Amino acid sequence: MTLTARLKNLTAMPTFLVLVALSASHCLNDLLQSVITAVYPMLKEDLGINFAQIGLITLVYQLAASIFQPVVGYAFDRRPFVYSLPAGMCSTVVGIVLLAYSNTLAGVLAAVFMVGIGSATLHPEASRITSLAGRGRRGFAQSVFQVGGNFGGSVGPLLVALIVSPHNRHYVMWFLVFAFLCFLTMRPICRWYGNYLRELKAQVDTRESHAHLPLSKKMTIFAICIIMVLIFSKYIYMASLSSYYTFYLIDKFGISVSASQIFLFIFVVSTAAGTLVGGPVGDRYGRKVVIWVSILGTAPFSLLLPHVGLGLTAILSFCAGFTLSSAFPAILLYAQELLPTKLGMISGLFFGFAFGVGGIASAVLGEFADSYGIEAVYNFCAYMPLLGIVAAFLPDLKKK
Repeated sequence: MTLTARLKNLTAMPTFLVLVALSASHCLNDLLQSVITAVYPMLKEDLGINFAQIGLITLVYQLAASIFQPVVGYAFDRRPFVYSLPAGMCSTVVGIVLLAYSNTLAGVLAAVFMVGIGSATLHPEASRITSLAGRGRRGFAQSVFQVGGNFGGSVGPLLVALIVSPHNRHYVMWFLVFAFLCFLTMRPICRWYGNYLRELKAQVDTRESHAHLPLSKKMTIFAICIIMVLIFSKYIYMASLSSYYTFYLIDKFGISVSASQIFLFIFVVSTAAGTLVGGPVGDRYGRKVVIWVSILGTAPFSLLLPHVGLGLTAILSFCAGFTLSSAFPAILLYAQELLPTKLGMISGLFFGFAFGVGGIASAVLGEFADSYGIEAVYNFCAYMPLLGIVAAFLPDLKKK
């Protein structure tokens, strides 16, 4: 089948428009989330806070956004709620308003906590609905959903630079326009999810309510532990690229800040492309194969990157970002297939764990760079993808 025919098949899915709406909601949500770190310089100047207090703001946000995800997922697994996504966006709206006008550290902490709760609601719930809407194309569905988040997270800081930075922090209120757009994109999602829940309730015997675990309890716990090791290795290396890549380029090659941003953009594009490809490939060849190839397959690029010139650095970082980013849709779907009756909880657990590892890794790598230099960070992190070898121990999930 040609590429055009495959794309035509995918876009002809009855739920394709719902998947596009989910991706758009993810994009707009992550755009709003990214406002927090983008306004740090303004917060530091307005409130006269130090770097330790900036770290406290980050900690509160990360705790709210990561720890509450599996809690929210578990709660809505037990009692599904059609309007869970708009409810989470309401929390984000309150946080954005507080962020625009709070003149105390306590007010800012309350603001980022509310924004974090909004994130903790959207990710497990939207991921659950994406899996349900994806049906036989769940890998493709997850990729479409996640690439929206990648795009939103990368565009947010640029919009802050254009809208807020030339003026003052009150201009953060303009981002409520994106919140309004997010509410609009959630309408068809809520409509479809409501119909789905009504149909599910009307059925006497459903796969969802009588689903059997594909593995024993002991093997399921073992597989989840392996997946956590894989996420740990993936997000430590991703943190080194997303947080410190520009500093590395400036320090090693002496390029300008603006030139380093172009290289960073190339890397961001690679992660979006990898995310979009990983899901459909997993649908075709299996989740385990994609996980194995994407994480361990990043090692040749990561090991070479600290030892090459500027041109090859750009190429290798693109290859590493593309290869590594293809892993997460497959990892998430593998985990959901382990616990098919707990889609929200397992989505929240792995999204939250990924956020937490990424946040902690960024802080630790910053300390490491201060002590040993930015190049040492890349020499150390280059070995993290080798942990992908543990994917060999993942049990095969047989499709019934």
